[in-house]
Amino acid sequence: MRRRSRARRMSADAGMATVWTAAAIAGLLLVTGLLCWLGSAALARHRASGAADLAALAAAGRARDGVGVACERASWVVWRMGARLISCRLDGPDALVEVECPLSGALNGFAPAAARARAGPVDRSPTPVYGER
Repeated sequence: MRRRSRARRMSADAGMATVWTAAAIAGLLLVTGLLCWLGSAALARHRASGAADLAALAAAGRARDGVGVACERASWVVWRMGARLISCRLDGPDALVEVECPLSGALNGFAPAAARARAGPVDRSPTPVYGER
């Protein structure tokens, strides 16, 4: 008699470990996919930010040659970094640049990552260095 009740209990629980394992694997795959998407978006944001910074520096370095030359140089830098120049202008000696960087992979349909940067000459006003008098 005892064997039959144990056999019934085992048949009711048979396969539950497989179901729980499959659910855990599915959950881990979902979390891994979301982390990959988040990493791809963060990578595009950093690429856009770096491209904007370098383009602004390149444009500021050519600001004396005029807007056309400065923005052409900024455009070249952005193109080499795999991004797209949205706008470039000079505000006196300062260069202002806006850049977009497309998302790759599964995030291709979303809006591109964007960044802005400003670069110009350093203010040469005499400021004391820390520790100097």
